[in-house]
Amino acid sequence: MGKDDLKLLSMWASPFCMRVKVALAEKQIPYEEILENDLLNAKSELLLKSNPVHKHVPVLLHDDKPVAESTNIIVYLDEVFPAKPLLPDCAYEKSRARFWADYIDRKVHPAGRAIWGTNDKDEVETAKNNFLEIMMYLDGTLGDKDYFNGETFGFVDILLIGLTSWFPAIEKFGDFKLEDHYPKLAAWITRSWARETVSESLTSPEKITNFVIMIRKMYGLE
Repeated sequence: MGKDDLKLLSMWASPFCMRVKVALAEKQIPYEEILENDLLNAKSELLLKSNPVHKHVPVLLHDDKPVAESTNIIVYLDEVFPAKPLLPDCAYEKSRARFWADYIDRKVHPAGRAIWGTNDKDEVETAKNNFLEIMMYLDGTLGDKDYFNGETFGFVDILLIGLTSWFPAIEKFGDFKLEDHYPKLAAWITRSWARETVSESLTSPEKITNFVIMIRKMYGLE
């Protein structure tokens, strides 16, 4: 398969784009990344054409056919490129992976945004407690395993690790450290970031934190 056959419409700060890039790297699939310059004010014609319903990245173009939504894209990649599978083989374990994928998609990023998206101390405290409760369940299902699927870095790890570049900003504005509450989950983050497929696909937390500060200034929170 040639590089020109697979394109990823992306944006450097999107954690959902980052997770797709990790999946592509893990499966060693070549692709061309097409970056959106400004998702706040102006979206490209290609993006609007490729994802007219939600109008956001990521979108995978495979032979110019669009596949939208990050989790859906990763499942698609696993089906079309079966080498180096990301989902477990066992039907039961696959069902568990899908359960936690849905949990991560619905819970984690909105909970983090609720922390850095306000200056109200009571709202921050409530949002922080909610975020830590979400992390409690993830820490519990990780347990003593190296990765969510055991010894193998896979589907659930990829979905969550893409969000972790935002965690330092969440900790900064929530005034807490994840490792103080869930050291095993914090160790999983460190272990996962040590993978070249992750470190080269994710935007640095420092850059994301500066981005969050910029957004807060835009909304008069700084």
